[in-house]
Parts: sequence; structure tokens; C-alpha cells
Amino acid sequence: MKFRIVFILLVISHLSTEVISQKGQEVGGWIGLAHYFGDLNTNYSLNDPGIAAGILYRKNFNDRICLASGLSYGRLKADDADSFNTYERTRNLSFFSNVWDASLALEFNFFTYIHGHRQYFYTPYATLGIAVTRFNPKTELDGTAYSLREYATEAQGREYALVTGGLSFGVGFKWDLSYKWSFNVGLTARRMMTDYLDDVSTVYPSLVSLPGGPTGIAAQLSDRSGVEGFATVGKQRGNAENNDTYVFLNFSVMRYFSRLDCPKVSKIK
Repeated sequence: MKFRIVFILLVISHLSTEVISQKGQEVGGWIGLAHYFGDLNTNYSLNDPGIAAGILYRKNFNDRICLASGLSYGRLKADDADSFNTYERTRNLSFFSNVWDASLALEFNFFTYIHGHRQYFYTPYATLGIAVTRFNPKTELDGTAYSLREYATEAQGREYALVTGGLSFGVGFKWDLSYKWSFNVGLTARRMMTDYLDDVSTVYPSLVSLPGGPTGIAAQLSDRSGVEGFATVGKQRGNAENNDTYVFLNFSVMRYFSRLDCPKVSKIK
């Protein structure tokens, strides 16, 4: 929260002062890694990243502020078998999901950044904005992949949405390769408005109440422990107080398209 407040104050204060003109647009693509943090990765393990890629557009307002938008893809996955926690390993849940998102964010350059300048050709930056994400958690059971939402593994009263919003924030570093081309490294997170990115959130339901009863596919997907009496009604299955997050580590190449403003003509008095 402190980071967000400081970032917003810096943006507001900078917009209220004169800055060196650095207008123009940037378009590029990136590749990298995606990683999930949530109920199936409570120890923040980094051992199972997925591939990620995207396209990015920037509108530069000056040498410090720009508006960035992008489309991103990532492959997320996690498995209780990788946990250090005995309870979680016994719980034995897992998931994988492709995520697609669209984001819009303000970027603030900490240093003066001017494309092609011999001195001001690099800067660290921070970003804050919003994202909309499409996801669909799945898992494998006996070699068959199942879309978990369809089986209401926690006896949800209604199916959770597969499209959700979230907060987008991150940091990065950009530097020029030439006047027109730059290389960027970024670490951006998506803090979701859902806790069902992994299909795990609340407590174990009555397996009898699930479609197919206690021996049906829904019950088998809900309780993967293989331990009799483990999935008692109301026992914690996830943590609904903490929504899911995923992170992109991206390496991008951007093409700059400059725009030269006509000089202002002084009025002759």
C-alpha cells in the first residue's frame, strides 16, 4: 500500500512541473516467464514457472511519464507435492491454467529518459494500473484433464467467473540500444479479484452433496488426499482471505516512433 501511495504522489507532483519534451510512441514484444502465488503455493516457491509472452504499447507524455497498455499470455501451474508443508502435501491438489490478460498502467521513470540521448538513455521505472484476466483452472486425474470449475469442487453456490479484474503493478529497467530501439526488463504482478485462479479457496464440502456422490468425479477432484476422513465437511481447503496473484518476468524490445512538435511562434507586439 505504501508503494502505491508513493508512486501516485510522484506521478501527480511530476505532472505539475515542467519537464523536457519527450513525446512519441513505442511498440514491441516480449518473452519471459509466468509464476503463480496462491493456495497451492503458500511458501512462494519459484521452482515451477511457465512460459509467457506478450505485446506492449507505450504513449510517452514526457521524459518521466508514459501510459502503457499490453496483451499478455502466461502458463500457470502448481502442485501440493512441491510444498514443504505436511498438510498441503497430504491435501495433494494441483492445477494448471493458461491466462490471457489485457492491462493499462501508468509508468514513471525515476531518471530523465530521452531516446537517443547520450546521457539520459536509461532509467529504472515503476508501473501501476489495472488488468483484466481470462483463466480456466484444470487438473489431471488418471491421465485425463478436467476443467475444475465445471465440477464445483467446493460446492460453490454458483460457478465463479473465468474473467476477472485485478491490480497491475511492477518495476523494471529500460535502456536504449539506439535512437529507435530499446531493451526492457520488467517484473509485473497481477493481484487478482478472485481466489479461484487455482480452484482452491474455502473449505471441503459434503462429498455426498457433489454431483455423482462421494465416488463421482467431482468428489475425486475435490479430495485428492487418498486418506479416509481427511476431507471432513468444513475443514480448510484453501484461504479465502488471500486472493491469488501471478507474476510476469519479461524481456522486451521496443521500437520508438518519435513526433516532433512544431516550435511555438512568439507573438509580435
